[in-house]
Amino acid sequence: MTRPLTEDQRLLQDSARDFFSERAPVKALRAERDAGRPHDPELWREIAELGFAGAAIPEELGGSGMGWRALGIVLEAAGRTLVASPLTQTGLVGIAAIRTLGSEAQRERLLPLLAAGTATTALAFDEGAHHAPTSIAMRAVRDGDGWRLDGHKRFVPDGATASHILVAALAAPTPGAAESLAMFVVDATASGVARRPLAMADSRGMADIELTGVRVADDMRLSGRTDLGGTMTDAGAAGLERVLDIARIGLAAEMLGAADALFTLTLAYLKDRRQFGQPIGSFQALQHRAARMLVDLELTRSCVTAALDALDDAEGGDKAAAAAAAQIPALASLAKARAGDTLHLVSNEAVQLHGGIGMTDAFDAGLYLKRARVLETLYGSAGWHRDRSARLEGY
Repeated sequence: MTRPLTEDQRLLQDSARDFFSERAPVKALRAERDAGRPHDPELWREIAELGFAGAAIPEELGGSGMGWRALGIVLEAAGRTLVASPLTQTGLVGIAAIRTLGSEAQRERLLPLLAAGTATTALAFDEGAHHAPTSIAMRAVRDGDGWRLDGHKRFVPDGATASHILVAALAAPTPGAAESLAMFVVDATASGVARRPLAMADSRGMADIELTGVRVADDMRLSGRTDLGGTMTDAGAAGLERVLDIARIGLAAEMLGAADALFTLTLAYLKDRRQFGQPIGSFQALQHRAARMLVDLELTRSCVTAALDALDDAEGGDKAAAAAAAQIPALASLAKARAGDTLHLVSNEAVQLHGGIGMTDAFDAGLYLKRARVLETLYGSAGWHRDRSARLEGY
């Protein structure tokens, strides 16, 4: 059962929606796109100053300590106006990686930088054309008192703009020892890092990244042990999977916001557009299509809320936290698959129900559809997550 918003969370929701609608409406994305800029640095500074970037960071580490549910509220509000910023890759994914995989010293050093917005991150793990977190081939080789990275990463969100790249690679702690998955924090300006920006449909800073003899200090390997809901797990495959699940849940929240805003836009058009002397929303066939979208939106909201609550409930080391942590993989796949299906439906229906204007670049529905197609595939499509859900259930 999902929990209703607290009074503080409702205030946060109102504040985030007001801020993004006033400071970063959809027309701002259009302006950035036309100018060839992935995002507005000044907007990112304001997002950080409001505490949004550090919502999931404890106060003692420079964050606002509001929790994952609160961050989901902010991401949903950002999704409503298609905000282009480092919020998802830094405030969600980067913070999840450092909190999950970093040692205490690494968390104390890096998290305040992310909360303040002075450092931004991009998660780089896929090496092919499809989402395949278990198929990482890049290796990190011991090089004196550090590591050397060689290889490539594909379709890295914010890879063209982030100040630091979180690179997943196989590493052996000592020569001859068994390799395990590790995460390295790589300075994007380091020698040997080559970034090739990609022209994506949603006009964001996606990039392919090549690493050639990149030297990384030992303290930039996120190698600490972490409590994943009561089970002490080495930073490795299980840790990366947790980071990806947090990313999937946060993306689902952003997708929910985009779908909800686009549904509201479409509903207003159905009420205003007139044919045969009456609003087209009075036609029963169109009412049925709108009703289906509304039902799917409510189902998606329940799935996303349950997943965000599980992330907060998994904090700590008691039995209740362990039980919540055990549910995270299934809830993450449920939320991402459900959000993907819903956003796909709503974005398609919006374009069709708006008729001719829905097909024009001047109308916002097309921008939502383009962003939808990228979000649907990022960190696993709906089909990928249905297959994963089946595997988790033992099928």
